[in-house]
Amino acid sequence: MRAAEWLIPRAPGDSDDAECFAITFGAGKGGSVDDNVDRWVKQFDPQTSPPARTTRTVHGMNVTRVEVAGTYKAMQMPGAPPTSPHSSWRLLGAIIEAPSGTWFFKLTGPDATVKAATKEMDAFVDSMRPRG
Repeated sequence: MRAAEWLIPRAPGDSDDAECFAITFGAGKGGSVDDNVDRWVKQFDPQTSPPARTTRTVHGMNVTRVEVAGTYKAMQMPGAPPTSPHSSWRLLGAIIEAPSGTWFFKLTGPDATVKAATKEMDAFVDSMRPRG
């Protein structure tokens, strides 16, 4: 399901690298923006602060950005072994509504590592342009 995935090197003091991935299901598929934001936010229990959600337009495309921190409980893939919760983690997500379909970019990892990658993630999203 992942169109691409990256490891983000850990920040000093963090014990793990972060992970970023991109998913698209094509036009009209993948659920609503609200459903996906809600699903991502619910992966953090407890949350250390309320989720931050913003929207903007990038090169004519709607972009929803969400950020949430706390104890991360990754979604379990069918048939995969259970994963352990990670305390003091953060999610930075961007949902881009492109003409070809909705694209989901999700960066998760230790709090300091994700915070350190925020500027680059935002610049990456800002560089997106629709085809054609």
